[in-house]
This record gives sequence, C-alpha cells and structure tokens, in this order.
Amino acid sequence: MSHPTYKHVVVIGIDGAGAFIREADTPHFDRIFAAGAVTYDALASNPTISAECWGSMLLGVGPEVHGLTNGIVSSTPYPVDSPFPSLFRRIREVMPDAELGSYCDWNPITFGIVENNQNVSTATARDSELTPMICDYIREKKPTFLFCHMDSVDGAGHGHGYGSEKHLQRIHEVDELVNDVYTAVCDAGMLEETLFIVIADHGGTSFNGTGAGHGGWTDGEKWVTFGASGKTVQTAYLEAMNIRDLAAIVLYAFGIDTPAFDEKGWTAQIPAGLFADEEIPAYRDISHLTGAAPRISKVPHTSELI
Repeated sequence: MSHPTYKHVVVIGIDGAGAFIREADTPHFDRIFAAGAVTYDALASNPTISAECWGSMLLGVGPEVHGLTNGIVSSTPYPVDSPFPSLFRRIREVMPDAELGSYCDWNPITFGIVENNQNVSTATARDSELTPMICDYIREKKPTFLFCHMDSVDGAGHGHGYGSEKHLQRIHEVDELVNDVYTAVCDAGMLEETLFIVIADHGGTSFNGTGAGHGGWTDGEKWVTFGASGKTVQTAYLEAMNIRDLAAIVLYAFGIDTPAFDEKGWTAQIPAGLFADEEIPAYRDISHLTGAAPRISKVPHTSELI
C-alpha cells in the first residue's frame, strides 16, 4: 500500500444517463467538474446492461469474467469468497476501520455485487427519497467510501427514449440531487480530502413507438459520462476510459495496490490524464476484450425488460 491521496471517495452512479449528460441542462455537474477531469467517451461494458456494467465498476473485471446478470444479482448474494472482491472488500481488508456505505435505488447492486459481511452501511429508496438519507449519512458518519446509485434517469429513458426531452429533464432533476450530495460533503468538512465522482453505466436507444432500451452496442448505448473532482485531479478531457476503471481509480485514491493487469481477470486501469503521476502505467487498449471497436455500432436491441 502506498501513501493514500484521499481520506474519502464519494461515487454517484446515474443509471441510464450514458453520454446524454452532455445534452442536458446540468449546471451543478458543470460547476463541480469545471476544474476536474471529464469525459463523455467512457466505454460501457458489453452488453450494456446494469448488472454487467455496475459489476465491472465495483469489481474491476469485465462481464466475461464476473459473469453477473440482472437475474443473478437480484436473486443471489455476492459470494464473500469470490476471487474477484468488490471495492468494499478490498478497502476493508486494508482499512479495517473504514466507514463504508452503499446507498442504491436499485438494491440488487448492494445485494448482488457487494459482499454482505463487510459491515457496509446500506439503504434503498427511490432517488428523491434516498438522497436525504445519503446526505444525513455523509454529515453524520463522514464515510471513507460511499457508493450511491440513482435509477430514475434509466426509467425515463425506458419510458420515453434515451435523449428524449423527458429523459434529459430527469437528468436535469438528478443534477439537483448530485448537488445535494456534494453540498453534504462540503457541510461535513470533507471536500478537501474527497475524490468526488459521477459516472453512468450505459445509455440507451431512442423511442421506437412502444419503448426504448439498452443492451446493444450502438453509440447511444455504449458511450457514457465520467466526471472526477479532487485536489490531485487534473483539468482534462479523458480520451480513453472504460467504466471498469472506476475500481482502479478508487483504490489509487486510497493508496491501495491493485492486482496485476490480467486479461482473464483484473483489467481496471487509471486513465491517462486523470492524475499527474508519472508512475501510473501507460493505458492499455482492451477493446478486443469488450468487442468495442471505437465508434462502430451494431444493430440496436435491448436485453432488459422495459
């Protein structure tokens, strides 16, 4: 373990936001990350489905390795002895007294991707009801690592089309919730020692007359938003990133060593330009693992029920 850079990491995951945050009215996102690192070209996991994507982010491995699906995470607790520990377990093993929280609108993330024996504080509710709980938790407990999940943007996408007026409006409304969480971090006196992150898991397709979805590999589904703000974060547009890199970024912030890069296992990396650290290894192209030839779309389809 190297010297930690941050005492706290707060991650807000916005389900179904894709890269559409760029098109929405998001004054708080824009302000928070004005001097930070941002991209709208982070690459989702393939297939672009919630369990596959959130699993990649919290485990640091691709769906072809972790094997999680929506059905599995909804019905099966994540194995406490998995060879692919979650961020919560990796942090706990090195920082036994860390305050850890998983506050998710979609509870299968906490149930099916986070080990249930790591003393993680949890809560589940719809976005607008969950956010005050998150804010109270931050102010009272000053968590070491907090993962939050907002689901309503994905619901708006399924119902009205991703990139539609109502989808973009919900992104705007969730931007207010992001600001509430950011304000709580400030109120708790944590901001100077916090790496603050907002990330999407996938986007989706336009409305087809009956609904919209995701699971395919069109540009609207596979390119997503990432923003990071913190004392060592460079002001940059990140040209190359995969959403699984979240795992490496969080561990780096805490000074926790990551596993060796392995195409059959850990493939999370630190994107070039995120931190000014010459010791960070050069970023590797893993598109051959994801089927993600840049900017090449496949026939749109959805693998999730609407």
